[in-house]
Amino acid sequence: MILLVAGNDLLLLAADRPNILLVLSDDHSAAHVGCYGNKDIKTPNLDRFAAQGMRFDRAYVTCPQCVPSRASLMTGQSPVRIAMTRFSAPLPADVITYPELLRAQGYFTGVAGRTYHLDGSQSPPESRSVFDARELRTFHKRLDFVKTAGNGPAILSQFREFLELAPKSKPFFLQLCFSDPHRPLDRNAIPQPHDPAKLRLPPHYPDTPGVRDDFARYYDEIARFDGDFGRVLEELEKRGLVANTLVVFMGDNGASQFRGKGTLYEFGVRVPLIARWPGHVKPGSTTAELISGEDLAPTFLQAVGVAAANEMTGRSFLKLLAGQPVESRKYVFAERGAHGSGLPNNSAAFDLGRCVITKTHKLIYTALWQLPYWPVDFAGDAFWKELQQMHQDGKLDSKLDRLYFSPARPMFELYDLVNDPNEFNNLIGKPEAADIQGELKAALQEWMILQRDYLPLPVPPPPRQRVR
Repeated sequence: MILLVAGNDLLLLAADRPNILLVLSDDHSAAHVGCYGNKDIKTPNLDRFAAQGMRFDRAYVTCPQCVPSRASLMTGQSPVRIAMTRFSAPLPADVITYPELLRAQGYFTGVAGRTYHLDGSQSPPESRSVFDARELRTFHKRLDFVKTAGNGPAILSQFREFLELAPKSKPFFLQLCFSDPHRPLDRNAIPQPHDPAKLRLPPHYPDTPGVRDDFARYYDEIARFDGDFGRVLEELEKRGLVANTLVVFMGDNGASQFRGKGTLYEFGVRVPLIARWPGHVKPGSTTAELISGEDLAPTFLQAVGVAAANEMTGRSFLKLLAGQPVESRKYVFAERGAHGSGLPNNSAAFDLGRCVITKTHKLIYTALWQLPYWPVDFAGDAFWKELQQMHQDGKLDSKLDRLYFSPARPMFELYDLVNDPNEFNNLIGKPEAADIQGELKAALQEWMILQRDYLPLPVPPPPRQRVR
């Protein structure tokens, strides 16, 4: 393949179009990979992969939950724009995905591994009957290969099956989804588990034996994924596919950990993103440019010379991969909606929030601020129940007690991510932050209007003046 720069455009002139492999881990924050500066975690394959390609230090998903986030990855649009903020919804049939555009250009396309999440939840029977009658499951029509599997060996088997079925005369695209490190967290996931006592806990973590044990098992599952990822790369090498395959690794959303999955804090929306494309991406390169989950679709399409669909709002970062100057994103946005298919009994099952992020600051807007924080996926675990008891007994550190057990949350939060990366100091209402607060509320207002968002806007009209 030859890429030339003409004016402001990268042009695909000729030669073989690349294969594209997108590998997703599940519930994985950027902080939890060795090459992102974590000295405790065992990720040699991901670290080596980053040394062979480009590491993105400011990649954000459009939602801290798998379904809406993956909808954006597939469509290049926000979950709000495509009506995918309800977790159990199927992707609308009229919303185009980039694999469909690749397929129309001769690509053999597929998804494999852990569920891709975009054909909706058909449970209970009342939902299933609607899905059947209205033919709401569409991915078997959109792609050539659609399979799911639950564990690493089965996922790798499906990967090999896909490669066997891919016609040698066609390039391929595959989204390969892994289950790790999604809860429940296994014990003995790797032969030499991480030692809970030796781990450095993030500053927003309570330090108890139960928390440490859980965190170590989370690291173990990431290490298990790292091993599987290494086997994926070995398979490409064995089949002679490395040179002409663009491989991208990404976390689908943040970790199911404190202030992670289900929240709009950094552990919830900032994820690892690494790309390798021999001959096109400089080995060992890094970038601090803001990247949104919406941006993968137009990037992949431009990489193969296919025009992005007009409705795609993501921005291609192909020039960034090629080492060319780019127009920086000023903002990225994310949303929070329903989680799972149950009733809204707490803020884990149902929350409504939006955020806007710049290179230096983040504004979070929580519409259901009256509801207390409730963790996603671990509220029933023993370590969380112990923390609840410590809260009731007045034994929890006061700062952490406010983070996790306040009866209500702020409607607005503003953080200086440069000087306060742990998001402890809410700057809302402080005179020194008035300008950035006004800028970010206005940016979020514009985005919500253009996305046809259903939440009340963050900047209301001024109070009416009484007429005497």
